[in-house]
Amino acid sequence: MDPHHPDMAGNNGKMDDRPPAEGNDKSSFYPGTNQRGMMNRLGDRVAAVLILSFIIFAPFIQPPWYLAIIIILFALILFLIKKTRFLAIALIPIAALYGLSVLPMLVFCCTLTILVTGELAFRETEEKLLSYIAYIAAALVGCTLVMIYLGIMAPLIILFGVVVAVLLKAILKEREDALMIEALGIAMTMFLIDELNFQANLTLIAFAVVIAFSFGYFSYRTNTADVSGLFSGALVGIILIVFADIRWFLVMLAFFILGSASTRYKYEYKVKAGVEQVHGGARGYLNVFANGSVSAAAAILWGVSGSPVFLALFVGSVASAAADTMASEIGVTGGEPYLITTLKRVPAGTNGGITLLGELVAVGGAIIVSLIAFLLGIIGIPMAVACVAAGFFGTNIDSVVGALLENKGFVGNAGTNFIATMGGGVCAVAFSFLVM
Repeated sequence: MDPHHPDMAGNNGKMDDRPPAEGNDKSSFYPGTNQRGMMNRLGDRVAAVLILSFIIFAPFIQPPWYLAIIIILFALILFLIKKTRFLAIALIPIAALYGLSVLPMLVFCCTLTILVTGELAFRETEEKLLSYIAYIAAALVGCTLVMIYLGIMAPLIILFGVVVAVLLKAILKEREDALMIEALGIAMTMFLIDELNFQANLTLIAFAVVIAFSFGYFSYRTNTADVSGLFSGALVGIILIVFADIRWFLVMLAFFILGSASTRYKYEYKVKAGVEQVHGGARGYLNVFANGSVSAAAAILWGVSGSPVFLALFVGSVASAAADTMASEIGVTGGEPYLITTLKRVPAGTNGGITLLGELVAVGGAIIVSLIAFLLGIIGIPMAVACVAAGFFGTNIDSVVGALLENKGFVGNAGTNFIATMGGGVCAVAFSFLVM
């Protein structure tokens, strides 16, 4: 456990607040131009209409590689036009995957729809958060029309595609190759959800969206998350509710509350000591995924298999995340730390440093999370005991990795936190077999 912990996921977890790179403008499919003339917008819309026409003709052009060849040739033409070069690069791999029958027609058509309608709506809206809302709304409407047109109703596939799309948009907003990465991310996400063949009713999906995005928006408005943290948190929340149930989300919510309260604990003291959270503790996507990836994976595996192993994996990983965060944020006020590998005194903020106060609150954090999971009926008493122990082990795994690897630059703080939550989850599974 690192008493400094500049971020639950480290400095890597903060969003880059530098001003946009010169020429980076929302007005074009090509991120490197700042031209906003009517002809540029007209050119974008013509390209969009042509791409959407491929969706209309997709059911009638078979086998798929016929249409793939047409799209690739069209993309090569777009590549010759500087303003649409990156759109062309995005189209080629998606067309190739469809032509090879890797992507189903629905996934292929919805990927194109999200790229085109979302991108056009995004650049038409100037205010930052509203532009993302416009992206989501346009993409959802477009994909709904595609589902109706193709006669394939798969709202869960569409939902995850759109959420991943807007998350990638928030993460990659300054990269010139953003469209290509977004296209592949959208397509692969929908492909994986399709392959899982997991069924969820529309009411549950709508409920998950409302709860998860309300939580994300609240986090954003209270400066506990940035835009990427909003969407990545919403993604994790939707996974927990859809693949497991609302109780799993409440356990994760408990971690969020504990983490936020710990960040604010003696904040002025931490500012004076130079060990405070950057940006007042606002978390980004790296933080969310470092602390939430294992729990989200456990929820998916639980939903698909129903194995109790994944109950332990989930609670153990969240208990580790809570224990580590509380130990880091509160433990830093507990005096000069000792390095966990040598037990020598080290300056506050050294990766791998531990304090007695930090160790005690780590146990407290693991107890709180495990007790909530027990009271909600997710796990029984023996597994709760196992998860408390796993949470304590997880936070010290974080300290050992920080001392041995992070201090030497082999991993970042986000990587350290991921290893710790994974280690805590695996320990919970192992301890559960011992006590049950």
